[in-house]
Amino acid sequence: MSGTKDKAKGLANEAIGNVKQGVGKVTDNEKLKAEGKAQELKGEAQQIKGDVKDAVKKP
Repeated sequence: MSGTKDKAKGLANEAIGNVKQGVGKVTDNEKLKAEGKAQELKGEAQQIKGDVKDAVKKP
């Protein structure tokens, strides 16, 4: 997978995670808030992975 794809997936996971956290906060659902935070962190990691891949490709 290219760095750009990793970054895009990361952004999507961060966005979904943020939405889950917001819904969890509004509905007072701790499990949903935790799932959202985990997904947000996964997205951040994917973006870092994409940055590393891009950095390695550059001469």
